[in-house]
This record gives sequence, C-alpha cells and structure tokens, in this order.
Amino acid sequence: MLAPYPQLLRAGYRRHAGYRQASLAGLCANVVFGLLRAAVLTAVLAERGTVAGYDLAAAVTYVWLGQGLLGIVLLWGDTELSRRIRTGDVVVDLGRPWDLQLALLATDLGRAAHALLIRLLPPMAIGALFFPFRWPERPETILLFAVSLTLAVVVSFGVRFLMNAAAFWLLDVRGLIGVWGAVGGVLSGLVLPLSWFPAWAQALLSWTPFPALFQTPIDVFTERGDAAALLATQVLWAGLLFLVGRVVLVRGARRLVVQGG
Repeated sequence: MLAPYPQLLRAGYRRHAGYRQASLAGLCANVVFGLLRAAVLTAVLAERGTVAGYDLAAAVTYVWLGQGLLGIVLLWGDTELSRRIRTGDVVVDLGRPWDLQLALLATDLGRAAHALLIRLLPPMAIGALFFPFRWPERPETILLFAVSLTLAVVVSFGVRFLMNAAAFWLLDVRGLIGVWGAVGGVLSGLVLPLSWFPAWAQALLSWTPFPALFQTPIDVFTERGDAAALLATQVLWAGLLFLVGRVVLVRGARRLVVQGG
C-alpha cells in the first residue's frame, strides 16, 4: 500500500519549508564556510598545482558541492526516533497502519527535497559565480547525479536509522551519535577528497558506506570514475543498510520497554 508514503514525503517537505529563517541561516553558514574552504584550497593548489587529479576548478567544485550536500545528506542532528523510543512514544508509531521504516524514509526524502532547493542550488550558483567551476561535460551526468544524490540520502538515512534504533538497547544514543558526528564528515569525503588520503585508507574506506554519502555524488557530478560502478556501490549499501535496519527494528520492537510506565 503506497498511499501514505507520498503524503509523508510532501509532509516532510512542508515541515522544513515552514522554517524559512532557519533555512536562510543554514544557507548563509554554508556559503560563509564554502568561501573559507574555497580560499584555502585555492591557496594550496596555487602552490602545488594539481593534487591527486584535482585542479583548481575540480577542487572548488568539490567544496561547493560538499557544502550544498551537507544539508541534504544530513549527517548530524537526527535524533527524533531515539527520543520516541526512550519516551515510549514509538509504541504509537508501531501501531499505525504503515511501515515505520518506510514512513521515516519518505519523510526524510521530503526533507532532502526542500534542502535541494535551499541548501544546494544557491551555493552552487555562488561558487560558479566567483570561482572556476567544473560543470559536467555529458548531459546525462545531471540525471546520474540526481540518482546518486537520492541514494546518498537513503544511505545516510540507513545509518541514522540504525543509530537511533540502538536506543531499543542503549536507551541513550547521544554518545554513539556524537562519535558518528566526529568521524562521519572526515571519512565520507566532506572535509577532504578521499583521493587525498593514503592508498591504504582509500582501500579500507572502499569497504564501508562512508564514500557513498558525499564523495560518490561529487565524483558522479565531476565525472571522476565509472558512474555505473559508483551508483551500483550506493545501491548495494542502501539495500544492505535498509535490510539491517529492518532486522534491528523487528528485534527492538519485540523487546520494547516503555520507560516511565
């Protein structure tokens, strides 16, 4: 039954569209940090030239795409499910005529759609206006980027869902989410391109879902590597995380303890 999920997607969009001042503040922060990061990389590449295949245009494009993707992929700040598990309100959610995991995913995709318009497109326009920018050479790359971006949101949702669902056992997952916040940006390619990492680190990260969050969509947009292989890896991690999340949710619901009576 698909009826509730498109409505939840629209609800997720409208929910975040209502916070115009917060969206504008987030956009301003993204632009400011984007200018700072672009200035640093410009200075580095002025001295070093090309680094690991990144020239000035590619590096600047990487910065502005990363700043825009930050609000879409959403590494941090999603703790609503863990709070509802801790208070016992998740009992109501589990009793509703929907699949809780799919319902949360639909809502998250709606949030990401709003962030696409507010947090991605304006920083990209500003970056292209003030810096050299690497636009795709093939028209189909835009479609592939849209698919990769959607898969990145699904992978991110899968990770965040698992961390929140851990509250069935841990009750308080703030420490777990804090660790994720500390390492997620670095290991996913948000802070620095993963191709700048040592070869052994790149090989190790290739066996994790981290690159699928930021580095893969950026690589697809800048046409670095085989797009089909990159998307296939994202599909693999999205499906695997969703299945693991389903198992965790089922087992967690079986041992659910409502705190406070």
